[in-house]
Amino acid sequence: MSNIQVEAVKAYLLQLQDSICDQLTQIDGKASFLEDAWQRDEKTESLGGGGRSRVLTDGAVFEQAGVNFSHVTGAQMPASATAHRPELAGRRFEALGVSLVVHPKNPYVPTSHANVRFFIAEKEGAEPVWWFGGGFDLTPFYPLDDDCLHWHQTAHDLCQPFGDSVYPKYKKWCDEYFYLKHRQETRGIGGLFFDDLNEPGFERSFDFMKAVGNGFSDAYMPIVKRRKDTEFNDTQRQFQLYRRGRYVEFNLVFDRGTLFGLQTGGRTESILMSMPPLVRWQYNYQPNADSAEARLSDYLVPREWIQA
Repeated sequence: MSNIQVEAVKAYLLQLQDSICDQLTQIDGKASFLEDAWQRDEKTESLGGGGRSRVLTDGAVFEQAGVNFSHVTGAQMPASATAHRPELAGRRFEALGVSLVVHPKNPYVPTSHANVRFFIAEKEGAEPVWWFGGGFDLTPFYPLDDDCLHWHQTAHDLCQPFGDSVYPKYKKWCDEYFYLKHRQETRGIGGLFFDDLNEPGFERSFDFMKAVGNGFSDAYMPIVKRRKDTEFNDTQRQFQLYRRGRYVEFNLVFDRGTLFGLQTGGRTESILMSMPPLVRWQYNYQPNADSAEARLSDYLVPREWIQA
């Protein structure tokens, strides 16, 4: 793995962070992103690198949006990674990525998450192991079929140049990954999730990661523009806050990225920027039968949005 290839990935990720932040700022029209550049503690010899965290708060459209870039190194792969791939134990690593979560104010605008990343794991006397990963998923509170279809059609179309089997494979992986086992429901309507991608080679794998990174904006921004001015009431707002609790549950219990960041001594503020700024729990909440709130459960099971 050459330094030129790593620098190419880094340049793309920095550009992607800039592009997404610019688009979200333009749509919001009120707030802007605050940037917080950070470096790992130099006293910790086994860890290195840093990143730039950008967070927009209390906007006209977005209650909170975080778009993070990080480039970190470590002397040993963490438990969250070796549990997934035990052959990586004892290897030093380098990880680059952009991760984002958007929590809109309007309950009719879905929450969304995206991540694209690149890992290299090395040790003396062995070939480096590298791979790309990432994806994006959508979490609506009041789902509308037009939005869901647009989301999955965009995901399907960006996958198509890479083969007919790519979208079904990564759509299924997303449905399975973003599943709250203790709730027996998906986190939302899914999207794409891929990991361990290093075939058929660096350039092709890198191209796919870029397609996913760029495709997030094509999938999400039109939905925000369509729904951001929809009228809503306090009942709908309270339901949004309640359902945000599911987001917290998944991120703290299951999410690999959160575990990886915390286990590698990452910057806690940046890792947990994915948490919603306001959220509520209610004991044994049950929506009224046949209500819009009850309808959400119909969407929290895997569904084939794109027909072959």
